Amino acid sequence: MDLAYLLDFLRRLAANNNTPWMAEHRPDYQRARAAFAELIGQVLAKVASTDPSLVGLTPTEAMFRLHKNDRGHRDPEPYKRRMGAGLLHGGRHAARAGYYLGVQPGGQSSLRVGFYHTTPALLGALRQEIHYNAAEFHRLRQAPGLLRHFPAGLTTGGEQLVRPPKGYPADHPDLAWLKLKSFGAVRLFSDAEVVGPGFVAQAVAGIAAARPLVSFLNEALEPNG
Repeated sequence: MDLAYLLDFLRRLAANNNTPWMAEHRPDYQRARAAFAELIGQVLAKVASTDPSLVGLTPTEAMFRLHKNDRGHRDPEPYKRRMGAGLLHGGRHAARAGYYLGVQPGGQSSLRVGFYHTTPALLGALRQEIHYNAAEFHRLRQAPGLLRHFPAGLTTGGEQLVRPPKGYPADHPDLAWLKLKSFGAVRLFSDAEVVGPGFVAQAVAGIAAARPLVSFLNEALEPNG
């Protein structure tokens, strides 16, 4: 698993983010992608006992495309500067909470956990769950095991509503959480950690620590949850 080569390729891509360069370096891309696929495969092989919902998920089902899909913005760079995968039951685009592992040079490699979709119906279900089971939500987001791997805990700095969501008063005690449009925590890894011998184990341990919170979110999202 040549993660040093993967980081090197992504550094070169960041400096030459254009279609002609990628076409010229297609074999390099394929080698880098194979290294990332091997990483995801190793992580998936170890998380079956951590989160059984991931059993059977393949790297192909988990890995995101390197090419940017959003053509609505005037972005001159056609490729992402990272390789990423969504470790979710049903694959990378499943509308559920899960785990996201990404490799990006410059200390920007990350393990993200939580729920990042923004459909009104699903957000409404999550808000209702937090409203009904606030004590459990706060216990899980403040769990020592979670905070060991994600010291900042759930972030409140992401996109959120300006006003209280419909049906909730302005003085609701958990308004700061109910206004959020995503619920996630992130851990960053240095380049040295990525190429070190313990990177897979660190990712698997982070997933294990986040599973109770992720399960809480998914229970709210399930039709009969």
